[in-house]
Amino acid sequence: MTRSTIEFTSSAEDRRVAGLAAAAIGLTLAEAAIPLPIPGIKPGLANIVTLFVLYRYGWRTAAWVAGLRIVAGALALGQFLTPAFVLSLTGGVMSLCVLAVAIRLPGRWFGPVGLSLLAAFAHIGTQLWVVDVWLLPGASILGLLPLFLGAAWLTGLANGLATAHLLKSNPQNEEATP
Repeated sequence: MTRSTIEFTSSAEDRRVAGLAAAAIGLTLAEAAIPLPIPGIKPGLANIVTLFVLYRYGWRTAAWVAGLRIVAGALALGQFLTPAFVLSLTGGVMSLCVLAVAIRLPGRWFGPVGLSLLAAFAHIGTQLWVVDVWLLPGASILGLLPLFLGAAWLTGLANGLATAHLLKSNPQNEEATP
């Protein structure tokens, strides 16, 4: 029997996506080590990478980076296919869908801060919906809505400001088309 060799070639874009996903995964793992006073409320630091990638390389690359971060982060944290993974995945997918629409709007309407806020609200809103429909059906979670929306506003604002600063401090001649 002859051994066959499979060769994989990677493009510059493959390496870029891998590097950016690694940065996002690193932030996810670092964030998991931070003790949180309220379960389910996290800063979402990896979203800074996703927004940066959205502006620099477009939605497709941002979706790859976010998807790899969600799956690899869940695997590394031992949460793959758990309710926490489902919440992260559904929130991530919905925020990416919102970003896909919003990035096409005039820049004066939604810059990095506005997009970050929209993504944060989409993420937490979807997660609360999944909790209401799947994890705790019949339980009233409406009382928690102000707390979670307030947290989404704070983290969305902070991450959007961080992204705006990162974009200004790392100028690029050609912006990617979304």
